[in-house]
Amino acid sequence: MEADKKTVTLVLGGAQSGKSHYAQQLVSHFERVTFIATGRRTDAEMRRKIARHRRERPNAWRTVEAPLALHKIIRSESQQADVVLIDCLTIYVANVMGARKESKTNPKGYIDAVCEAIRASRACVVAVSNEVGSGVVPAYRSGRIYRDFLGQMNQKLAQIADRVVLMVAGLPVTVKDSRMS
Repeated sequence: MEADKKTVTLVLGGAQSGKSHYAQQLVSHFERVTFIATGRRTDAEMRRKIARHRRERPNAWRTVEAPLALHKIIRSESQQADVVLIDCLTIYVANVMGARKESKTNPKGYIDAVCEAIRASRACVVAVSNEVGSGVVPAYRSGRIYRDFLGQMNQKLAQIADRVVLMVAGLPVTVKDSRMS
């Protein structure tokens, strides 16, 4: 990732595939890093996970929590950062679906708002998301709606990204790299 040219990178993968660690490595050479966290401290397990993730990040990185207003935070934080790391879209989509009933029938507005904010960003952007389309079809309607919303988000972001990396067992597999063209 080049510090002098704005790039957008999407890091996808399954649970515990190494997505967050890889994304942190990608941005580690930037001077001004803003980490946008979408997770909420909803239970003891999530509180422990958030605490572990905080310990793994350098203290110099700015951390901003954005469980719902992700597009607004991207726009504001990209003004003073060299790179914005969003971890993760998977949880953001779940947050939006839980808080905004219309998102279940019309996710396009939320997807477009995040993608437009990323396009408008002055900073490089690295976004982390789960690849949920390779698993079994969820048994419940809400699971299928979630899978579709996140799949649409990932597709739209992959379209505007310069680079898409799929993490498999801790190994990065480059799916798209328009920087090499």
